Amino acid sequence: MKAKDLRERTVEDLQELEKSLSGDKFQNRLKNFTNRLDDTSALKKARRDLARVKTILVQKAHDPSAIGGAARKPVKAAKKAAAPKKAAAPAKAKAAAPKKTAAKKTSKKSEA
Repeated sequence: MKAKDLRERTVEDLQELEKSLSGDKFQNRLKNFTNRLDDTSALKKARRDLARVKTILVQKAHDPSAIGGAARKPVKAAKKAAAPKKAAAPAKAKAAAPKKTAAKKTSKKSEA
């Protein structure tokens, strides 16, 4: 399943696909636990396909007109242009605090 193909689908279709993939993922995990799953790579494939669908759904929710990563680059450039860099403040030297020395404890046995 390619991300390019998923972007062409509608949101409702992607939500249905998400439900079916999550069910497939559960069934594969159950079959793997009971040693009935022949192709263990199906676990990884189902997990990644589900992640692709969820990613596309989030992208469509934030910006329905965005097709790919190209829409994000101008946003980053605009943020960089809007926020001027601040000059680094010189680090203040901290005064070294005097070390406290512990007084030796004398035991009553050694005094006697």
